[in-house]
Amino acid sequence: MSVEPLDDIASEVAEIVRDLIKIDTSNYGDESGPGEALAAEYVEAKLKEAGIECERYETTSAKRQGVYARIAGTNSQRPALLLHGHLDVVPAKASDWSFDPFAAEIHDGMIWGRGAVDMKDGDGIILAMVRAWARAGVQPDRDIVLNFLPDEEAGSRHGSHWLVDKRPDMFRGVSEAVGEVGGYSLTLANEKRVYLVQTAEKGIRWMKLRAEGTAGHGSFLNDDNAVTKLAQAVAAVGNHKFELSLTPTVRDFVKAISDSLGIELSADDPEELLSHLGPIARIVGATLSNTANPTMLDAGYKHNVIPGEASAMIDGRFLPGFEDELIKDIEGLLPAGVFREDVMSDIALESPFDVPLVDAMANAIRSQDPLGTPVPYTLSGGTDAKAISSMGITCYGFLPLLLPPELDFSAMFHGVDERVPVSGLEFGVRVMDTFVRGA
Repeated sequence: MSVEPLDDIASEVAEIVRDLIKIDTSNYGDESGPGEALAAEYVEAKLKEAGIECERYETTSAKRQGVYARIAGTNSQRPALLLHGHLDVVPAKASDWSFDPFAAEIHDGMIWGRGAVDMKDGDGIILAMVRAWARAGVQPDRDIVLNFLPDEEAGSRHGSHWLVDKRPDMFRGVSEAVGEVGGYSLTLANEKRVYLVQTAEKGIRWMKLRAEGTAGHGSFLNDDNAVTKLAQAVAAVGNHKFELSLTPTVRDFVKAISDSLGIELSADDPEELLSHLGPIARIVGATLSNTANPTMLDAGYKHNVIPGEASAMIDGRFLPGFEDELIKDIEGLLPAGVFREDVMSDIALESPFDVPLVDAMANAIRSQDPLGTPVPYTLSGGTDAKAISSMGITCYGFLPLLLPPELDFSAMFHGVDERVPVSGLEFGVRVMDTFVRGA
């Protein structure tokens, strides 16, 4: 079904995104942050102002809040579509930024601030779209469920995982879900534009390496030093080259890029493949194999005391179907006296690309960019889709943005000077409107 976007669909998206960025929802992962309550109050007010009934809810505490709404469609026989976004952001150190990360200033046609791409842009696109629907009296064909969630940036235990356990009613009748980190443009060397639709994401396996040794005086000889053992283990893990593992999504991505460039590429030659992808190679390169990166170290309490124990934290990520290989590889790298412990884990996902929902995404992209080509890709990180998929819901990442070719978009995620083009947001809400009403 072909759907033209509403005339005023993009009229307020930039204002909403700026308002959301100005609300500090930094998530430190230890409950010390401000939480999402103020942002949830803002979303609730914007929905109710437009006449959209909604519920502002608490999860594990008064400051961990989100907003839920269900917009009735004309065809009650069809399963519902869930649109979800998270309200929290990672922290930002203002002194590192060119502009205040919570001022949402506009410079060079871009909105600067923490959450500009992760993911208050997506929240703003969804809000602007449904508010325009309400003004125009638009009713979608199928029920559209909205959920603006807390705690995605720290593993979703106070957000989507909590809702799955405590509020499964919010997912009633939903068959498909659309969330973040997909739909954005990538301009290739031959000036062709592809739009990356997230159809898969790696699983998470956060681990702790614990080394045991003999404590003693720092001036003595010690051939059972826990710090030395840990250092060997950390270096081995950090330097390890994991075997290439080509999932269906990776194979489809490589073929799509090959077709767009008109050259034969292969994931078996990752350097050649990644050389054509610009900065997005950081993400794509991490989806060709499992990965494990040391992120934190802890040992000792005094300069002249050799501790009896030392530990390190490892961020492990595995491709769909390759979790066992990740654990086997890590275990094989550890020297005697170093032990692995699980800290947190979550599943990998892979959804089909050749389905009507993705066809609707493609039609919506081409309605605004006739030369745009959607391609499937794997996200190296994780999203709320992990929890949502446990309800039997098929999940995708699609919140479209048209980006300048020179913008290093991958660096915006959790990076300094995060920013999003105003024109990209306006493009995104037009595409999203066409997609959702045609899905």
